[in-house]
Amino acid sequence: MRLPSTVTASPRESSSSSADDDFVIPLSAIQHAIYCLRQAALIHVERLWEENRFTAEGRVQHEAVDRQEERFLRGVRRVTGMPIACRRLGLAGVADVVEFHGGPEGEAPYPVEFKRGKPKRHRADEAQLCAQALCLEEMTGKPIPEGALYYQLTRRRVVVPFDETLRAMTERAASEFRSLVVAGRTPPAVYDKRKCAACSLLDLCQPKLSGRSALKWRDRALDEMLESETPG
Repeated sequence: MRLPSTVTASPRESSSSSADDDFVIPLSAIQHAIYCLRQAALIHVERLWEENRFTAEGRVQHEAVDRQEERFLRGVRRVTGMPIACRRLGLAGVADVVEFHGGPEGEAPYPVEFKRGKPKRHRADEAQLCAQALCLEEMTGKPIPEGALYYQLTRRRVVVPFDETLRAMTERAASEFRSLVVAGRTPPAVYDKRKCAACSLLDLCQPKLSGRSALKWRDRALDEMLESETPG
């Protein structure tokens, strides 16, 4: 299944007229880029997507928080499906939940990202959450020291401190992803048994075969299948 075209900023939203600056990085792309740059390219450059059990469960879970609404829970203002953006890094997307905690200097935003499964060894989820914090800091002008990841399997929050290491990793991922998209380049495949086994794009990526374009590989496979079915 192909994804719709990557979002681009309108002239009014862009601080520059160059194509590089006009490109808006979806927040989800930060997670993809940290997990695997090739996966990020397949999704956002070649517009490829395949769903597996993990992505389907995640999609269903996010449907509950994608609806934009606001309510108060135990004295905390809670906004779901909140559009956010960061001009400096060219990031934009929708935050699952942003809690606004009251304090002596007014409300302080606290992003909460919903994830299926349980905490992972890699930091892709943390980087995506950090990207949300960078957006909210620019939008509100207030520092955000931490946020939380809520995992469905454990039904618990994992507090994520936004330290300098995570912030640098997140900004580097945004820069690398922007360069990748502007160049229209798909990195070669590097097989990683643990990561590849959980990736819904495994069949399209074909990491054990080569680093060729997955789109060209799929089109060629379809052509060969159609030729074999054509009456001779």
